[in-house]
Amino acid sequence: MLVMLVRSAQPLILTLLGGLIACGGCHALSPKVISPSQQYISPELVSEDNKAIEIGRPIKWLDKTGWVLGIPGKLTLWDRRIDNHSITEPTVETAAEYLQANNLPHLKIRMNQYAPIEDFRRLRKNKIVAWPYRYTMGLVSLSSEALLPGRFFGGDHFNPYTQTVHIYSDSSAIVLHELGHAKDFARRKYQGTYALGYAFFPLWHETIASREAMGYLYEHHNREGIIEANRLLYPAYGTYVGNGIASIAPGAALPIFYGSVLAGHINGRMLSRKIDEDLRRYHELFSSNPNCDTSSSSKQSEFAIRCLPKPSEYCK
Repeated sequence: MLVMLVRSAQPLILTLLGGLIACGGCHALSPKVISPSQQYISPELVSEDNKAIEIGRPIKWLDKTGWVLGIPGKLTLWDRRIDNHSITEPTVETAAEYLQANNLPHLKIRMNQYAPIEDFRRLRKNKIVAWPYRYTMGLVSLSSEALLPGRFFGGDHFNPYTQTVHIYSDSSAIVLHELGHAKDFARRKYQGTYALGYAFFPLWHETIASREAMGYLYEHHNREGIIEANRLLYPAYGTYVGNGIASIAPGAALPIFYGSVLAGHINGRMLSRKIDEDLRRYHELFSSNPNCDTSSSSKQSEFAIRCLPKPSEYCK
């Protein structure tokens, strides 16, 4: 049976891999910073007199168990830091710097922390999301976090109903991706409806968040950060692409899923091989375009969007 599934999905997998090899790596997640715009955030969350970033108290047996349960994620993204439940200072600093640069005063970042009661209070205060969404989908998401705690099972994610980012992986790229979701939601007027779409059709939201993370790294010319993001965000993106394709071809779901993840791994590593060329090109786009004023830090995000090439222009 498994052989038949693999054979049925073989043309799709070969097409994906062949396309990547032919173009030498494609910037499907080309850097694109979310443009500064009006924010829709709850004043009640802004007025909270709490730390923006909170780190859970280490519990050795619990964190070790969580590390073991996170092995499937480690294998999928091929990185032992995924769901390792031990957040180091560089990752915390990345989150703090992003918050400072992007004006997200309402956001809470929980790093390896379990706090469902506090999150329920945040759910009640987040009145930007209409109450029918908060007390249906919001309660479902919060109940899932309480009954299947990430402190045990892992799973980095952003909860739009509580405006909370939950981090269990010691990776700056993962943190920036989840914070990209928060920034994306903050500019949406109808966040409940947008969150509903996220629950059923996540690929669009995941694309925006990953491109924001890439844009932030390119803006700061963070070479090592871009390499890490290429290595992690592309196979992670492959899981969503694979699930999307598999939903219309359930008979070949497994080979399609793992073929998409493999394609993401290959693509990300191919892109990292030409990182210096991409950074040089990015510099040239900034310096050569007369419409781009790099002297004003307040215009950096807007200017990055104008200057970046289309994704197709990255594919050589």
